Amino acid sequence: MRPVGSKYLLEEPLGRGATGTVWRARQRETAGAEAAVPGQPGETVAIKVLKEELANDADVVMRFLRERSVLLRLTHPNIVRTRDLVVEGDLLALVMDLVDGPDLHRYLRESGRFTPVAASLLTAQIADALASSHADGVVHRDLKPANVLLKTDADGQMHPMLTDFGIARLADSPGLTRTHEFVGTPSYIAPESAEGRPQTSAVDVYGAGILLYELVTGRPPFAGGTALEVLHRHLSEEPRRPTTVPEPLWTVIERCLRKEPGERPSAENLARALRTVAAGIGVHSSSAQVDAALGVGALLAPDPSPAPVPETPGAADPTQVLPSNAGSFDPNAATSVLPHTGGPSGGADPTAVLPPVPPRPDGSPGGPRPEDPHPWQSQLRAARDRNEQTQVQYLDPSQDPLRRRPQRQPQRPPQQPPGAQQPYAPPQPAPPGPQQRRQPQRQQYAPQAQPQPYAPPQPPAPQQPQQPQPPAPRQPRPPRQRSSSPMRIPGLGCLKGCLVSVVMLIVAGWLIWELTPLQDWVAQGKGYWDAIGDGISTVSNWISDLGGSDPSTSEPTTPPVGQ
Repeated sequence: MRPVGSKYLLEEPLGRGATGTVWRARQRETAGAEAAVPGQPGETVAIKVLKEELANDADVVMRFLRERSVLLRLTHPNIVRTRDLVVEGDLLALVMDLVDGPDLHRYLRESGRFTPVAASLLTAQIADALASSHADGVVHRDLKPANVLLKTDADGQMHPMLTDFGIARLADSPGLTRTHEFVGTPSYIAPESAEGRPQTSAVDVYGAGILLYELVTGRPPFAGGTALEVLHRHLSEEPRRPTTVPEPLWTVIERCLRKEPGERPSAENLARALRTVAAGIGVHSSSAQVDAALGVGALLAPDPSPAPVPETPGAADPTQVLPSNAGSFDPNAATSVLPHTGGPSGGADPTAVLPPVPPRPDGSPGGPRPEDPHPWQSQLRAARDRNEQTQVQYLDPSQDPLRRRPQRQPQRPPQQPPGAQQPYAPPQPAPPGPQQRRQPQRQQYAPQAQPQPYAPPQPPAPQQPQQPQPPAPRQPRPPRQRSSSPMRIPGLGCLKGCLVSVVMLIVAGWLIWELTPLQDWVAQGKGYWDAIGDGISTVSNWISDLGGSDPSTSEPTTPPVGQ
């Protein structure tokens, strides 16, 4: 459960909309005089918590507080009453009466469309709520089935309850609404709202006409794949009459869906016309009622004075009247005389005497001395001392309270008077420290018995041979960590390794120069392969000499080139 203010607790969410979330809540204590309905502790209410972008907008918060009295003043049997408004930090919430029932949009999906008579009577009650709010200068601007709750009475009759009054106006903030956006739902938006023209209470009448069309057909008159397509159809297309809609009822729908706001009827005339149509299209209607329903167009007169919607924040606020002489200056007017504060005899005010300065401890008179610093200098020095940076110094680890292990103080035995007899207590071995725990105990010494006072001395107990304790098991040596590279070159990456490498290269070059026939090859100018061939011939001749063969017989006879 989440508290809202000091008087309400949120229990569970009931639904989410474009402007906030509706919660089932419980009242903790009676509200104050600022609330329209004080309520009782434990009473169940509905609280709509506005979204964070609305709560974080300063213009919305100011408008929320400014229209507090307007929202709390809306009382009608078909309007969900706003009981209280909560402003707490980044939270804006409206406390309303809890209506246990579905909204009209959900009821249409579950139960299907209404009959023409039921749709007329239901819309007539909604028109009554709109007429009451328009009389107070409040325009709903977002009339749709989702904002109509169905309340069931004890006798089983359903009554529509219009909710979310003033929410659209709060959401119409310069910080949240741009020039190409509008406030409302595309399927129920009026043409003037879509075009950005000035809006009046006629936008609610247009929404009531679309609502009535949806009740009798099950769908709104204008639909499309995108919001732009829906708005285009609102601006350019005329609705078509379904075959299931009676002619008198279609006359009412057609008048409400006029493109020009000045041609639409007022909410009060709409409610009267719908009741006339409901009475004339029923099964048991009389001829007079049928004739009245057919002539319903005469009751749908345009609204002569529609309630305007303010275009700028604060436009609906009452004008502040200044005093009649505000801004005027009369040089010949009488001079304002200040009140007289003198004594009873009419003299001047008595001089205020400062309290005496107490003397110093040495007996000299109080007050500052010539050699003392000026009070301003003392204040500056105190301010400089307060703003002086912290000096960082080295701290011995033994003195650091975060590193030093706390030392336990040994408990001292209670002191007894000198003549009192002290009982014998064998010495208790001290608890082993961290270092003592690691070393095994080598020997154990038995405590020597001390003679009791006023007791005969006892012979010393024979000492038993002490058994040597087995040595403590040796802790295995942790394995040596080897480098991830299997090859280790000593001195690699340092100057020593570089010097060793250079020396090894010099020695290897000298050995190759001295022990190989490289000098002869270089001096004779032979190529690489020629030098290798000569080397092979030399080795083969050397092997032949070792075998004792005659080199003259071993050499093959080379035929002449010409043969």
